[in-house]
Amino acid sequence: MGISRFVLLVFTISMLASPALSDLVLSKVDRRIYLTSHIVRISSTLEVENAGPETVSKVLLAFPDLQAQNLAYLMASPHEAKAKVKGLTVGASFTFDVLAVFTHALRPMPEQIGQADIQLVLYRDSAYYLSPYVVKVQSLSLKLLDSRIESYTTLESTKVQGSEIKYGPYENLPAFSSSPITVHFENNLPFAIAQELVREIEISHWGNVLVTEHYKLIHGGAQSKGEFSRLEPQARENVQGPSAVRYLVAHLPPRAHSVYYRDAIGNISTSHLRGDSKKTELLIEPRYPMFGGWRTAFTIGYGLPLQDCLYESEGRRFLNITFSSPMIELVIDTLIVKVVLPEGSSDISAAAPFFMKQWQETKISHLDIVGRAVVVLEKTNLVPEHNQYFQVYYKFNRLSMLREPLMLISGIFFFFVACIVYMHADTSISKFSASYLAKQQWEEVRVAIQQVHNIICRCLATHDKLEASLRDLSRTGEVQACKAARKSTDGLLKELSKELKPLMTFLQSSPSAVQVLSKVEELVAKERELLEKLMAKHSTAVEAYEKKSGARDIENRIALQQQKITALRQEVDDLLEFIDEI
Repeated sequence: MGISRFVLLVFTISMLASPALSDLVLSKVDRRIYLTSHIVRISSTLEVENAGPETVSKVLLAFPDLQAQNLAYLMASPHEAKAKVKGLTVGASFTFDVLAVFTHALRPMPEQIGQADIQLVLYRDSAYYLSPYVVKVQSLSLKLLDSRIESYTTLESTKVQGSEIKYGPYENLPAFSSSPITVHFENNLPFAIAQELVREIEISHWGNVLVTEHYKLIHGGAQSKGEFSRLEPQARENVQGPSAVRYLVAHLPPRAHSVYYRDAIGNISTSHLRGDSKKTELLIEPRYPMFGGWRTAFTIGYGLPLQDCLYESEGRRFLNITFSSPMIELVIDTLIVKVVLPEGSSDISAAAPFFMKQWQETKISHLDIVGRAVVVLEKTNLVPEHNQYFQVYYKFNRLSMLREPLMLISGIFFFFVACIVYMHADTSISKFSASYLAKQQWEEVRVAIQQVHNIICRCLATHDKLEASLRDLSRTGEVQACKAARKSTDGLLKELSKELKPLMTFLQSSPSAVQVLSKVEELVAKERELLEKLMAKHSTAVEAYEKKSGARDIENRIALQQQKITALRQEVDDLLEFIDEI
């Protein structure tokens, strides 16, 4: 392990002057590395002794460049909770604990695995504790998730006990000693990484704090190689993708309510909510298992009682709420927290137990006049240890709460006045005017387009029946039943084609349809092309089953056709959506 550059982090014992590095000695170092998830946690107990002529004020902690790049969280605390030290006098000693948390420190090896393969990862470190001081006695233990170890570096005094590897003890090591070690082991826990998480916390003085979280998630483990197949796990129950992300768990506050979860398509039914007096647990199952390198995006939201989060002190109100994600063992590359304050807030400031970027924006919402102040906080490289409470302070006049009700009452009043004026006004249009005739012609075109839309949707439903017959064929092997379904489908599509023909003739002859005719014609052409590809796929599959080809051979023969069908179906869906908006 290279030690060309070190990051020196300071743990302050007192505010006295700092002596030279050689004045301190680490009497004992007990280091424990936890490799039980994709987040690496290193817990060290250090006993430091003052061997110099002066009182000591600081202890320096050194990290190799390789670890410093991935360091997400660092905390130092006295080993005994009641221990108090104002300064290390000559010959005195002090024991404290250091917790260092690292992200992206485990490297998948191999970098690509199949759908059913286990995930192996590689971890590099040093058997010696890297320190700018002499170390008298030290030991190291690595705690793994599983007892399956592919390989590990063997040094003097190395032991393996189940899923734990122990190195040491080692004695009288000079400053900055290093002895590289590598461990290659099985770790099938999913590497859930939020490349970006945007949390919006909106305060309403009418009784609620609304939290909305937008996730962009990726599986950061070994990349999945080959095409995804649902047939393989169905045929072999033990093939389930050991390292796939199958569900996520979020620990919400105990009185969370109005909880929802949705992705880009819509609401998800496979989510479960349960809670007690201590917490509310939300279990989320994505639409599909996420393998290495796969991505997904989704949103969760919930409400909290105002009295659980908002307090008042010295004439100012302040929000006290957790900073990071409630998801268990989630690494967050970039977190943006937006706290939306009520309109009229002033004297705004934010405080957190760690450094982060912060600035202010303005958000215009319903019934706002000048907009609401938004405190924006941003931090990178977060782990669950960052999910601590932070505060946003502000001043707010209670009279400002009357602004929205008064605006609402005024709006309703003016609405009724407008209705009265409208009812007494003559707004009729002559049936012989050009605008009336143009409107009537467009309405006829719109009705025809809607009928075309409906016919295409019925055609797509017929396509689905054809696809269903192929699935039945793969399950039962009954070729004749599949051919009968094909024959029935041909008849339905011919009838739909007859219904479509006069509608297209009308649209092609109507001047009012000029602007949308090209899209409608493209839709019809794409549907016919999609039907041709489906028929070709159907013929290929039936022919293969008649020749009694194997399932893998059949799947390979229709794979290219299926790719073209999927692309065409997406184009047809996009055109349908465009026409539906008309």
